[in-house]
Amino acid sequence: MQIQPVLDADKVMDVRPIPCSVKHGLIIRTWLDLAVGDHFIILNDHDPVPLRYQFAAQWPDAFAWEHLAQGPEEFRVKITKLRPVVEPAAPVASSCGHH
Repeated sequence: MQIQPVLDADKVMDVRPIPCSVKHGLIIRTWLDLAVGDHFIILNDHDPVPLRYQFAAQWPDAFAWEHLAQGPEEFRVKITKLRPVVEPAAPVASSCGHH
């Protein structure tokens, strides 16, 4: 099953209905496809801490991470691409959890 991320008119990607097994990969693919200086907002039902760690490990200093809403039911994080990046050679591992 191929799931395509959908950004609405406000550049919000609602990832709540996306299965955990593919969620991080879709978010990262969307970010990789951004132009430098562009952003989108993820809408989730928990704080995506593991995803932030993943970004920090793979692309330090290439992204900005800004919490716009921090629960308790909705978490919105604005992710901005700050500079060109190289895609990972291997598929990005996915790890979801409610932290």
